[in-house]
Amino acid sequence: MLHTIAQPDTVDVVAVLREHGLKVTAPRRAVIAALAAKPHAAVDEVFELVRQTQPTTSLQAMYSILGAYVVAGIVQRLEPAGSPARYELRTNDNHHHAVCEKCERIFDIDCAVGAAPCLIPENAGDFQITRAEVIYWGLCAACEATSRQATEASQAFSASEHKLLS
Repeated sequence: MLHTIAQPDTVDVVAVLREHGLKVTAPRRAVIAALAAKPHAAVDEVFELVRQTQPTTSLQAMYSILGAYVVAGIVQRLEPAGSPARYELRTNDNHHHAVCEKCERIFDIDCAVGAAPCLIPENAGDFQITRAEVIYWGLCAACEATSRQATEASQAFSASEHKLLS
């Protein structure tokens, strides 16, 4: 079984790249470091992080490296509706994602069932299902608190304004 890089600080990144038949280069290592620092990053975010240590790296190189990583199973690509593709190092563990509708942050959600696929349709016909991708949408705790405070402030203002007009 080929290894993955869910936690780069505990894995020999060079060995994993070689195990997957990938040439070890500074930009490839920098992409792993960028995804470790910023999970669920879009290509442009990875590019900005990589350029800090590899200033001559191109955006096209980021697309090529991330594409090779996805094919090799080192990186997972997720595509929330209305958002650019995002990339993460956490692979092969049957987890899902939650997207905040306000700040657009993405959070990992462990599968409640555990084994893949965690959702099996009532009638899959002749289709052998091996995994399911679930994206939950809602508000993260910080945005929910901000929304609640704004609502309370608005209600308090409306109440005081009503008293003044009475």
